[in-house]
Amino acid sequence: MAVTILGIESSCDDTSAAVIRDGLLLSNVIASQSVHEEYGGVVPELASRAHQQNIVPVVDAALRRAGVDKHQLSAIAFTRGPGLLGSLLVGTSFAKGLSLGLRVPIVEVNHLHGHVLSHFVRANPDDEVPEFPFLTLLISGGNSQLVMVRNYNDMEIIGQTIDDAAGEAFDKCAKVMGLPYPGGPHIDRLAAEGDPKRFKFAKPHIPGLDYSFSGLKTSFLYTLRDNIKLDPEFIEKNKADLAASLQSTIIAILLDKLDKAVKQTGVRTVAIGGGVSANSGVRGAVADYCAAHGIRAFIPKRAFTTDNAAMIAIAGYFKYLDKIFCRYDAAPFARVNV
Repeated sequence: MAVTILGIESSCDDTSAAVIRDGLLLSNVIASQSVHEEYGGVVPELASRAHQQNIVPVVDAALRRAGVDKHQLSAIAFTRGPGLLGSLLVGTSFAKGLSLGLRVPIVEVNHLHGHVLSHFVRANPDDEVPEFPFLTLLISGGNSQLVMVRNYNDMEIIGQTIDDAAGEAFDKCAKVMGLPYPGGPHIDRLAAEGDPKRFKFAKPHIPGLDYSFSGLKTSFLYTLRDNIKLDPEFIEKNKADLAASLQSTIIAILLDKLDKAVKQTGVRTVAIGGGVSANSGVRGAVADYCAAHGIRAFIPKRAFTTDNAAMIAIAGYFKYLDKIFCRYDAAPFARVNV
């Protein structure tokens, strides 16, 4: 009998539902929230209210596009955390209610596991997926981690940020430049037009495989402050060069630790995931690094870099095969590591 999983993702400001059957993606629907743009960041209360409005039509659309009746579902996978508690509560509660109504089990998914396993989302049976073990560079607004992936259910963090994440550095630096939220895509766009060697920003000297981006952020802010004193229009005149130099520095920090991790672990397959893996510079740099070192690179489709239910559904599918189900008294959690 076919195994059909409905995935629900509501960890932040995107409401998403996806359907996977026997490991193949049938639909992936995402409703984004533009309400946060005027505030320069996600407002948790507004996010949870929007999830309440969106979750029923989004799930309905995912089932219809997949051509699946709700009574054909084998299980419902949902993001339990980490994320915004109010947002997570909407998805968790909906998954539990639908599970009870349909009398099918629920499967909890760690949001970060979903990003790691997003490379196993297949639209066609012959789509390539990573072979175990492999190394994942997980980079998003809240996380910068190096994860050793030995199996679907065997992951180990071997390096992580000790302060800010790469995505946070992108967004906060973009904000002080006056760019709209989210700032990362705007930095990426401007960087293509600028000189990455124009400005020099601080790089951390953190031992081991851990990351740090707070010093870079501070260095960026001081550069702006000192130059704006001389020229109030400094940012407007130098946006592209600032963006290119910032992006180049972040990429250099990311690749330095990635290279150390590859040498320490001896892995021959590297994957990236998370929202920052949509960045053109990051994607190109990782692909070039892997090509130069004879390593297989898995760069996700951009649709699977941001928060999406397809990655939750595939993670839930693997847990379903192992009969790892969730209790109905499980509560969402805001923070946790892989």
